[in-house]
Amino acid sequence: MALFKKRTVGKPGEWYYCLEHKKVEEGPDCPGKDRFGPYASPEEARRAMETAAERNLQWENDPRWHDAPAGGGTDED
Repeated sequence: MALFKKRTVGKPGEWYYCLEHKKVEEGPDCPGKDRFGPYASPEEARRAMETAAERNLQWENDPRWHDAPAGGGTDED
């Protein structure tokens, strides 16, 4: 018995954005490495790239995600 069952048919209401085809798809039609999701609506899936860009920008500017310099000093030494 397989540990993880490969699901080939999507559930109704699961929406994905396919990175390879650059389109919204219902159900996991493409491999997981090529998609973002699941999203609750096609509109959310359509905004997947915008959402990812917004989250990346937030992460890049969040001081909690940046390591302190070695020795606890500042970069201005």
